[in-house]
Amino acid sequence: MSVFTHLVVELGRFLEPVLAESATAAAIVLFTVLVRLALHPLSRAAFRGATPVAGCLPVLLQLPVFFLMYQAFSSADELLSHRLFGAPLGARWTEALGEGGLFGAQGLVFLGLFAAIGVVAAWSAVRGRRAAAAAPVPAPVPAPALPAAGRAGAGMAGGKAAGKGAAGAPPALTAEQQAALRKLGGVLPLLSFGTLITAAVVPLAAGLYLLTTTAWSVAERAWLQHRAGGSGAPRSSL
Repeated sequence: MSVFTHLVVELGRFLEPVLAESATAAAIVLFTVLVRLALHPLSRAAFRGATPVAGCLPVLLQLPVFFLMYQAFSSADELLSHRLFGAPLGARWTEALGEGGLFGAQGLVFLGLFAAIGVVAAWSAVRGRRAAAAAPVPAPVPAPALPAAGRAGAGMAGGKAAGKGAAGAPPALTAEQQAALRKLGGVLPLLSFGTLITAAVVPLAAGLYLLTTTAWSVAERAWLQHRAGGSGAPRSSL
């Protein structure tokens, strides 16, 4: 038995007196929360950095956990018999459809999972679009006025100073680049809906992990933005 399987089994036994046959499903949610709590310092540091790839490291570190979850509920006999409201945690949506159809006992569990993921994805998309719309647009850097006698010399030095703004600042974005960044900021949150596709092809247990970690990510970023003082760019400190 792997360490991951042992941990989930023990958490399930701890919750079983209260949640009965759904204790293992609750243990998966609790395990996911523990993983995200451990990664929270990295998420907060990435948010403070305000880089285009903020948050990528926490996501990459979760991939091994997701792989272990997938493997455990695809091959571990001890976990395959556990259920969530009558649906085996090792079952996939296609198998649930074969057991009772779209609105059968198992099908309804998957529909509830998809609905919850859809709500989280919609919340993420709305917040992302609002943040993109509220993001400040950097003003173009005006060229400094030069006396007529110095224009010739400035023209010769212009090639060396190309690509730099005033006081060595990076070049200002053009209107087209600014518009492209705003569109990208509005489209990226829609990628959260891709989780629905993944949840439809992986075991139910892995779908629960996806739902929990996605909801945590959206709530965590909303909280960090609130602490930073708004939905726009984060401040340098929390």
